[in-house]
Amino acid sequence: MSESRRQADREENSCSATHVGFLLLKHYTLISLAAAVEPLRMANQLAGKKLYQWTLVTDDGEPVTASDGIRTLPDSSIADAPLMDAVLVVGGIDVAHSYSETELDWLRGLDIKGVQLGGICTGAFVLAEANLLDDQECSVHWECMTALQELHPKVSCNNQLFTVERRRLTCTGGTAPLDMMLNIIRRAHGQALANSISEMFILDRIRDQSDTQKIPLKQSLGVTSPKLVEAVTLMDANIEEPIPLEELAGLLSISRRQLERLFKSNLDCSPSRYYLRLRLFRARQLLKQTSLSIIEVASLCGFVSTPHFSKCYRTHLGITPREERADLGGSNRPPGSDIDPVKDPARLEPHFGSVPTP
Repeated sequence: MSESRRQADREENSCSATHVGFLLLKHYTLISLAAAVEPLRMANQLAGKKLYQWTLVTDDGEPVTASDGIRTLPDSSIADAPLMDAVLVVGGIDVAHSYSETELDWLRGLDIKGVQLGGICTGAFVLAEANLLDDQECSVHWECMTALQELHPKVSCNNQLFTVERRRLTCTGGTAPLDMMLNIIRRAHGQALANSISEMFILDRIRDQSDTQKIPLKQSLGVTSPKLVEAVTLMDANIEEPIPLEELAGLLSISRRQLERLFKSNLDCSPSRYYLRLRLFRARQLLKQTSLSIIEVASLCGFVSTPHFSKCYRTHLGITPREERADLGGSNRPPGSDIDPVKDPARLEPHFGSVPTP
């Protein structure tokens, strides 16, 4: 790297703008990259100053082809990459064959220097391959989740849209990076700016870390039983007025005993317990995402009385509906709170952009 380039890097990093790098893998998903970059651009535009800057990086500095066939010209190769506060790996299709040892070594070196690392879409798979996600929670596109867990048992995959921790940022695909970036911007620069960006992008709301990706039933249940998939589909479509188990079994043309064996053998729980968890999960979404009263939420989720709803909620989630609504950040949720199919561990505060440049 030339002395003039080093001087330019020093001048760039002396400003207050947070510098984010995006490592583009072969066949990366263009929508996920755009969803991550555009909030940063809009933050600068609405703030009237440079809050963020970004650099696109590839292994050799040559153009890379996205999964949709569009070729992207990067700003830098790994060897010439400037100093950055955070680097996010942007993955896509066939991620297991889309990275090099050079990229893994570079990521390991950045971690040693204290650079915050992250993965978008299937990017977390590459971080795991570099042993940078051991003993940590991560979010990854559902299509890649099974492979990641099988190959890297020390990594704990969750079903959240994104996971923001002190040293790691991981996110599912599609438009989910947009929500992750908006949450990071909110924490760094305030709710007003995040809301303004959301309005510019015509978003109904900013999803948070407790939101989950929609996984096809066969994938999320990990089974191939069509009767079980049909049963869960019927449950999910009848939350407000739960279907009695005898009637549910009849709709599936099986006996109630067969229905119970089906859930026990595949999901290790009774159908009534699974149904209750689905209703509680829906209630949790309504409490966190709407202004409906607790009485209304209880009714919409099939509970005959508010006291019964509150008792079930506290038993399974460890807090009351009222406490849930008051604790949108999830900081008071007790360890071990269990609701299937969603895991909801407490998260550490992010430090996106706050790591001193080494």
